[in-house]
Amino acid sequence: MPLEFPLIVELALLGLATGFLAGLLGIGGGMLMVPFITLILSQRGVANDLSIKMAIATSMATILFTSISSVRAHHQRGAVRWHLVKGLAPGIVLGAAVASLGVFALLKGGVLAIVFGVFVAFSATQMFLDRKPAAARQMPGTAGQLAAGSVIGFLSGLVGAGGGFISVPFMTWCNIAIHHAVATSAALGFPIALANVVGYVIAGQSVSQLPSASFGYIWLPALVVIASCSVFTAPLGAKAAHRLPVKKLKRVFASVLYLLGAYMLYKGLRGS
Repeated sequence: MPLEFPLIVELALLGLATGFLAGLLGIGGGMLMVPFITLILSQRGVANDLSIKMAIATSMATILFTSISSVRAHHQRGAVRWHLVKGLAPGIVLGAAVASLGVFALLKGGVLAIVFGVFVAFSATQMFLDRKPAAARQMPGTAGQLAAGSVIGFLSGLVGAGGGFISVPFMTWCNIAIHHAVATSAALGFPIALANVVGYVIAGQSVSQLPSASFGYIWLPALVVIASCSVFTAPLGAKAAHRLPVKKLKRVFASVLYLLGAYMLYKGLRGS
């Protein structure tokens, strides 16, 4: 699959947008990347089932780079709760390994697209509702954080997102301030991405009909272009998160997520 100039432009714009949103909302950008990469691959003749899986895997791989850039900006502002990263990370790695090495390879791309669409709709609804947590609620202990991390890592591995669609609502539900939750979610994006990417690469080694320049399920041209662009805008998004009315921005973005979720549901129902 040749890397034509129009394709480079499409991927670059996607990288700039997802990097900014990753820093701003702590969502890792996967919710935006997966539908668009699926569309790009489908337009270039990749089978529906394979294009969905490759979009999920490639999206997760870009989060390796986006999370580093984003978390540096948040850390400089003292917003990352590193003790929560330490508590949630072991479960995240465990859940991600189960998803990417086992369940991801077994499920059809259409089923994964449906799962993605459902969780995008869930995330968008959470953004709209913006429910306030009970005042006495706190983060769970070690066992609870291990369990929560496992769920975050597992679901992230199935949908190719950095986990912010679960970890941010979860932490705010436990009375972690929104800016700390977003920053901590950005830091969690790296272990989520690393564990899942290893699984996607291993699971994709036996897959036939992969397009050229693929590494397992990961489409390298998209990874290189998107990651190169997203690292520039992720710090800008993190900076903006401390200045802009994030609550209003989340509701605008939620409207976009409903459309993207509907597209992935359509792809899933058509291909499953």
